[in-house]
Amino acid sequence: MNGPRFRDRRDAAEQLARRLDHLRAEHPIVLGLPRGGVPVAAVVAERLHAPLDILVVRKLGVPYQREFAMGAVGEEGARVLDDAAVRMSGATPEQVARVEAEERLEVDRRARRYRNHRRPLSLAGRTALIVDDGIATGSTARVAAQIARARGAARVILAAPVIPADRIADLRQEADEVVVVAAPELFGAVGQFYDDFSATSDDEVTKIVAAASKEWPSETVAGSDAAVDAEVGIALEGVQLHGRLTVPTGARGTVLFAHGSGSSSRSPRNRFVAERLNEAGIGTLLFDLLTASEERDRRNVFDIALLTARLRGATHWLRATRPEVSASLGYFGASTGAAAALRAAADPTIDIDAVVSRGGRADLAAEQLEDVRAPTLLIVGGEDDVVLGLNRAAASRLRCEHEVVVIPGATHLFEESGALEAVAGLASAWFLDHLGATTGRRAS
Repeated sequence: MNGPRFRDRRDAAEQLARRLDHLRAEHPIVLGLPRGGVPVAAVVAERLHAPLDILVVRKLGVPYQREFAMGAVGEEGARVLDDAAVRMSGATPEQVARVEAEERLEVDRRARRYRNHRRPLSLAGRTALIVDDGIATGSTARVAAQIARARGAARVILAAPVIPADRIADLRQEADEVVVVAAPELFGAVGQFYDDFSATSDDEVTKIVAAASKEWPSETVAGSDAAVDAEVGIALEGVQLHGRLTVPTGARGTVLFAHGSGSSSRSPRNRFVAERLNEAGIGTLLFDLLTASEERDRRNVFDIALLTARLRGATHWLRATRPEVSASLGYFGASTGAAAALRAAADPTIDIDAVVSRGGRADLAAEQLEDVRAPTLLIVGGEDDVVLGLNRAAASRLRCEHEVVVIPGATHLFEESGALEAVAGLASAWFLDHLGATTGRRAS
């Protein structure tokens, strides 16, 4: 047979790893596709000195010819269906649904067994390097890429020793980069390019994943290994504010949340973003800028000067009482809280390293915008027309590093499917890039 040949998966993995060496600087998380992709991914992770995890995906085989793929499913509800393959196979909607139900049960079984009830590694703000022992139709690889994106990966890279030449363009629509050792024009099945393509067992996958979790213990259960996780009371000028401080071991920095109108530290949206930041190795302080009695007066919710003073006070309190977790600080502001965050960040005594706004009223900090030195990310929903216009106008007044990112189809509260996940991924990446960085920007 003409074309590339590999002795076995280790030989293929060694050749693939050499083509992935340029990714060392990105500190990727390597994700093997069970079963056969996991031993290949293990070698790649070893060569890159990178954490290893799995992404469980399953091919949807055509009824009566299960080796022929008509799509794939994976963890967290991901699904890709090849409509042309379904039509060609003649499979009915009921048959497709039956195959999908069976494969989803298998996805759940494998995920539980392989991870032994450990949580997946956090991908928020990270480069996800998805590895298989070969890609034929591309269905499972596309599902894997979707899962990685949904979990907040900043970049997604697909890598395999062999991929059909005519599939690479399709895969590049799902991934930021596709890396391959060989891309033959003639392609029957992955196994034809290996001298030894013996099956990888469940036990082998489980052992590889268990060994990886021991090598990277701080990555094993994302967000659970907290140096600090406690309810706190913040005494400021005659009031006691309540919140929760969560800081993972080895955190890059800590982000204070400035809630906006109609929100609080109990907001499921704010808690969701905070949990994603914790999983990315970033500390969070969720607290209420107003007392319960103050919140009942709606004028206080829009008193930006008061909110700013409270945020400044909480920042000074954190630095004074918890110096071990406050060497690098950021602000995450929502709605009117974003205005408070920007005003506070403009105060030269605060020394903030990064600001992220979610649907924020940056315009309410107009007079202070030119004094903000911290890199600032303004995230706005594409359907939040008024706030989008206000943010773009505010961005034109910023003199610091800044960016306006629009989430297509999202409204002000980011309640649409996947919108808040996108916010969390963007915020994680921004804070990972800027917290703890020595840029010299404050001298400018």
